[in-house]
Amino acid sequence: MTLSRKLAVLGTTTILGLGFATETMALEWNVSVWGKRRAFTEHIEKLAELVSEKTNGEFTLNIAYGEALSKSRENLDGISIGAFEMAQICAGYHEDKNPTLTVIELPFLGVPDLPTQIELENTIYQHPAVAKDLMRWDARLLMSSPMPQYNFVGKGDAPTKVADFEGMRVRALGGIGQAMTTIGAVPTTVTASETFQAIDSGTVRAASFAPHAHLSFRTIDAGNWWTNNLNPGTVSCPVVVSSTAYDALPDNFREALDSSVAGAMEHYLAEYDKVYQKWYPTLEEMKIEQIEFPKEELQAFKEKAGKPIWDAWVQKMNAQGLPGQELLDLALSKLD
Repeated sequence: MTLSRKLAVLGTTTILGLGFATETMALEWNVSVWGKRRAFTEHIEKLAELVSEKTNGEFTLNIAYGEALSKSRENLDGISIGAFEMAQICAGYHEDKNPTLTVIELPFLGVPDLPTQIELENTIYQHPAVAKDLMRWDARLLMSSPMPQYNFVGKGDAPTKVADFEGMRVRALGGIGQAMTTIGAVPTTVTASETFQAIDSGTVRAASFAPHAHLSFRTIDAGNWWTNNLNPGTVSCPVVVSSTAYDALPDNFREALDSSVAGAMEHYLAEYDKVYQKWYPTLEEMKIEQIEFPKEELQAFKEKAGKPIWDAWVQKMNAQGLPGQELLDLALSKLD
């Protein structure tokens, strides 16, 4: 048991034999994230702020960036052995460790915006099979880190229908890449930092990123169109806590943590609004064509590029004894 867990237990102990009760002791949780502070981690920062305020500084979250505590793909392992109490994970980094969560990463589900993404993820988190899946790592899902949809920036003639992607070389990874393959596109491995040059030189015609990444990697400097509402998919990167550490929290600390999630998520959405406030004016300024696919074409993408991947995913989950179809239907029910 880590020191912080011992403190959590000691903080709720009543020493009756000595004739007096101890007060709740100060407690610090370590939080493992990667990279640097950015919009993607702002809800964790806000959570730490709110928890500290509600407990008068007695319960603090020590957020460690840059893989200081663990490699990003090993955060679930760190939780399982008690190396730290909270971490951010991405389901796609280790599908075998959290297969049920990958339903959120299926392509062309039709998620229109971040609030809907949050609602979808929270619904999936509450499914018993998902909770059981994460408990294998002593992990409890606390809150989502909803990422914007990975729409395409491209160069050349803008696509307006499914058929226009046939033969197009694209930078699209994971489920989005698989989905694009089903409609005749040619996913090509290009690192994020190489994507601008790949589009500019014609190595690929288009690349899928969230808006902030398109800005960071300058893809719009090379492209002339943007798929504003294609919404082919995104990643699932929740924040999890150690179930053992959570259960050992004093009641007031647990209440402070749980009650701070809503405020943390509101702050997160406000931070991503700042990204969009920069994104759309930049598109206008650079005269990037914003493609709005009609409803019938979006349905065609879902049927031709999405459904084959969904069906294969359900079969894979069923083979593992997991309720694949039930999870998929639950996800789709939030998107009708």
